[in-house]
Amino acid sequence: MKKLIAGNWKMNGSLAANEALVKAMLEGLQGAEPAADMALCAPAPYLAQLQSLLQGSPIAWGGQDVSAHEQGAYTGEVSVAMLKEFGCRYAIVGHSERRQYHGETDEMVAAKAQRALAAGVTPIVCVGETLAQREAGETEAVVKRQLAAAIHTVGHCITEIVVAYEPVWAIGTGKTATPEMAQAVHAVLRAQLAAATTHPKRVHILYGGSMNAANAASLLAQPDIDGGLIGGASLKAADFLQIVASAR
Repeated sequence: MKKLIAGNWKMNGSLAANEALVKAMLEGLQGAEPAADMALCAPAPYLAQLQSLLQGSPIAWGGQDVSAHEQGAYTGEVSVAMLKEFGCRYAIVGHSERRQYHGETDEMVAAKAQRALAAGVTPIVCVGETLAQREAGETEAVVKRQLAAAIHTVGHCITEIVVAYEPVWAIGTGKTATPEMAQAVHAVLRAQLAAATTHPKRVHILYGGSMNAANAASLLAQPDIDGGLIGGASLKAADFLQIVASAR
């Protein structure tokens, strides 16, 4: 199974900047088979642009969120059918920023994952602990609780999701879990998946806490780290491509 390197642009970008970034990435990939599967998750207004720029390329694309509702009076939300119309293969659900700023619960995140799966879009289900939870020794309990909600809701389809472990204290802070710290949590998540399915290795478990060009190789060398959910470094073509190359 190839590793998966997924970029999360967060609330960044412009039509001009996006075009320059994507074209630089595609130029950097010319003539070589990428070492990993790749995806870029962009703000919803830019999905049409990504579809235009990336169609037929080795880079997939996706949304940064999806509604738990199919359609209707939910102003400002984006349905999975809308993501599908713009060719999205992935949708991030339950990112810590959504949990923190928008009050998303484990159950809401699981419902979003289920809605995405039902439409053939792969949800990237984010789990992770805060610094206070880590210091209180609650890391394992927190991530298991978050993943358990998704397992309970999507049932036998659990092998179709992607999981991203993102320690909240390491997102955008420059702090990174050591490869050993990250691997320990990934091993916990893999064991939890093994209890839910006979094919736990089919599920990519990405690391998502300040992975960058300098630390990617050591993180990706760990046995249960199947890729990365990349924030800031996905806004720089050279850095993103270096992370992809580190996945060999």
